[in-house]
Amino acid sequence: MPDFRVLSRRERQIMDFLYQRGHATAAEVQAGIEDAPGYSAVRALLRTLEEKGMAMHTEEGRAYVFRPTVSRDQARTSALSHLVTTFFGGSREQAVAALLDPDGPGLSKDALERMARLVEAARAEGR
Repeated sequence: MPDFRVLSRRERQIMDFLYQRGHATAAEVQAGIEDAPGYSAVRALLRTLEEKGMAMHTEEGRAYVFRPTVSRDQARTSALSHLVTTFFGGSREQAVAALLDPDGPGLSKDALERMARLVEAARAEGR
């Protein structure tokens, strides 16, 4: 699986756009991302994403159409795993504790209830 830890801010921005759209040309990426760099820079970033195994292209007429190579869920899992390893020493418990920190941004009652259900489901499965 591609390593999502190695993406620059711009690369993440482009990947997010590709995940939202499913596929896009360089011109569509440039038009669709905030504060976009020039067209040549977008093409270079897309080539870099291909080299990193994050995206691929097909030729449709004269245009290259780019797509993510893995699902958003796989990307999310990879990025989250890196975050937990890097900032929480691999401890999921510490990561969850940081989310629940009363000095942090806070979670809604609904979000807390969803998290509680997930914890209960994990307990029931013996995880």
